[in-house]
Amino acid sequence: MEGHWGILVWAVREGGGAAGALCTLSLQWLWSLICRVSPQKVDVTSKAVTEVLARTIEYLQPNPASRAKLTMLNTVSKIRGQVKNPGYPQSEGLLGECMIRHGKELGESNFGDALLDAGESMKRLAEVKDSLDIEVKQNFIDPLQNLCEKDLKEIQHHLKKLEGRRLDFDYKKKRQGKIPDEELRQALEKFEESKEVAETSMHNLLETDIEQVSQLSALVDAQLDYHRQAVQILDELAEKLKRRMREASSRPKREYKPKPREPFDLGEPEQSNGGFPCASAPKITASSSFRSSDKPIRTPSRSMPPLDQPSCKALYDFEPENDGELGFREGDVITLTNQIDENWYEGMLDGQSGFFPLSYVEVLVPLPQ
Repeated sequence: MEGHWGILVWAVREGGGAAGALCTLSLQWLWSLICRVSPQKVDVTSKAVTEVLARTIEYLQPNPASRAKLTMLNTVSKIRGQVKNPGYPQSEGLLGECMIRHGKELGESNFGDALLDAGESMKRLAEVKDSLDIEVKQNFIDPLQNLCEKDLKEIQHHLKKLEGRRLDFDYKKKRQGKIPDEELRQALEKFEESKEVAETSMHNLLETDIEQVSQLSALVDAQLDYHRQAVQILDELAEKLKRRMREASSRPKREYKPKPREPFDLGEPEQSNGGFPCASAPKITASSSFRSSDKPIRTPSRSMPPLDQPSCKALYDFEPENDGELGFREGDVITLTNQIDENWYEGMLDGQSGFFPLSYVEVLVPLPQ
């Protein structure tokens, strides 16, 4: 270090000619020869952490629309001061609810009972998936986000400060002869001080990368635990279904026996041609004939807000699935009160307030900017 320092001081004092050229390249030369930590490696580490975080969230919650909706609902929960936030709708849970609903509709039957068994197992898988989400967030996502927001951000701050002092030194070096040598030396000392701080922070990051290995190991452990539980649940379900198939095959088949036909009551012949009496046809009045030919009467429109206030018109029916959502029918005119984000509005209809997706409506009067 002292040798490098002496050459730089000599270059600054001599100035011009070869010494000036050396001074021009001094900072790059100093950085490449003295710095023991590669800034490029830190930059690659930062990019790796950022992208791995994003891809991990996509792996846990693959549906982008559901992620956006969950983000909106969490924002609303924070605004309202609610402690419990809604969870991500796991696809296994949605499949399980579907199976259970139709299994109950089918009643006691081979297929209906099997659907109930499968639906319960799918809901158990969804619970295990929720546990995986929580485990990965606590032991992998949160530590890496903390690394991004603290350590990497601090390194960027030190490098930015180092760049500022480098520019200051370059400026004063170009004014050599017009400013005292001591001022130039102080600028060089400040640059060296910033370099040491930046180098130390980068060194600490790269030397403690075993922490990131530990966090990656926690991710894999959580995945292993999830898959072990999933295999156990599916093994139990497979055994139940095989047992149902064995029981069904061992039962004697029921033969179809049609109901005996009821005898016709011929009664007294009333027609001259000897045919059977026909059931009296319903009388069709003019009013009933008119009603039958009419198109279905649409329910009267709900109360419409005045068009001088922010409002929108429903393009499709929207059925609320979560607390706080506002349901409506196609053609309803809704008063707009707020835009939560780029995908969701808040509005009022018939005295009820709630949230609904922007893509379901056409804006008539936009919200004020």
